[in-house]
Amino acid sequence: MITYIISILSAAAIIAADRLTKLAASRHIAPVGRVPLIDGVFSLTYLENTGAAFGILKGARWFFVPLTVAVIAVIAVYFARLPRRGRLLAKISLIMICGGAVGNLIDRAWTGRVIDFLYFELIDFPVFNVADISLVCGAILFAAETLFGGGSKAAAS
Repeated sequence: MITYIISILSAAAIIAADRLTKLAASRHIAPVGRVPLIDGVFSLTYLENTGAAFGILKGARWFFVPLTVAVIAVIAVYFARLPRRGRLLAKISLIMICGGAVGNLIDRAWTGRVIDFLYFELIDFPVFNVADISLVCGAILFAAETLFGGGSKAAAS
């Protein structure tokens, strides 16, 4: 039981960090559009994205909201089926994925768009946010743990 409480609190911390940074971006970056931190390398650039990653499927809120809810449900069931002991990296990665997914889901459900504000100008990487960081890092960690951490053996037991 304590594992679930810690997991929920951890996901809530990710969601809170995402919400707070998006609120700050809306209040402080949106009015000016862009705040360079390292000129030509990294800036805070306000953007509202109505699509998914890299702006694909713009305006498809009807698709993303139910899809995200379904993915979160599948992850919750998978998480609950993990062995009580072990698979710590898998658990952490799933918490990160859920926290990030819920962070962006809140934006999509309430406003139909996700606030992005972190921009690596040097490589012209798409503008992103804290939820995106959590999602991507969680997915990479989950893949690594599953491929190299014996995830398939542990999941079968």
